[in-house]
Amino acid sequence: MGEKAYQAVKVEKEDGITWVILNRPEKRNAMNPTLNREMVEILGELAVDDETAVLVLTGAGEAFSAGMDLKEFFRDVDHDPAARFRARQDAHRWQVHLLRHFPKPTIAMVNGWCFGGAFTPLVSCDFAIAAEDATFGLSEVNWGIIPGGYVTKDLTLVMSFRDVMYYVVTGKTFDGRKAAELKVVNEAVPRQELRARVVALANDLKKLNPFTVRACKEAVRATWTMSLEEAFEYLSAKQDQLRFVDPERGREKALHQFLDEKSFRSGLEPYRRSE
Repeated sequence: MGEKAYQAVKVEKEDGITWVILNRPEKRNAMNPTLNREMVEILGELAVDDETAVLVLTGAGEAFSAGMDLKEFFRDVDHDPAARFRARQDAHRWQVHLLRHFPKPTIAMVNGWCFGGAFTPLVSCDFAIAAEDATFGLSEVNWGIIPGGYVTKDLTLVMSFRDVMYYVVTGKTFDGRKAAELKVVNEAVPRQELRARVVALANDLKKLNPFTVRACKEAVRATWTMSLEEAFEYLSAKQDQLRFVDPERGREKALHQFLDEKSFRSGLEPYRRSE
């Protein structure tokens, strides 16, 4: 992926980690049509970028994202059906389809405000780590609307029914510690430790067989809503597929190191990918 300047997003690369930074800090990184269109292009390119092993999504300044830009994404296109269609299509495409099915591990680094529509890309990431003092909220009820798009459904995938009902209906906010308790994020850490913790997780992921990581990601997402019987059949086929497409022959290497060499401690460390 060549260097390119974007209006509303920054892309920075560092040792296999690509930082995708929503870059409208003066608007708390609210997502407008320009940002959404740029994210479609960026994710499409990074999906096949050899320099990207792990993608981190975050926001510039003091916010992850305040959600959808109320003026540019809603009011400005209310009377323009074509513009409204394009804006919604771009938003849904990157926040759900491209990000949720991104072939490499994705981490949401929630560095500050995370409101409304920002919950969809947050849930779409494979992992999420927040600053303890980050602020989360679903304030739509205060605007006379509901959390639209995929937001309400996404919340039911990570939070309990009672918790979703409480925060959607009351509009009350919660911090990063509570977000971890509610399972909206994997964990919350002091703000000064946030980047280091995300880098540590990314480095752990980089040690793993990328073909196995992708298959595991796809298996978790695909079986989320399957019946027990459907999941069994899918996972059996997925296991066979992985052995066919993995050029590292990870299964064979791990079994050799564990059974023959006695040099691999299964469950405690990754197998040695290069020998």
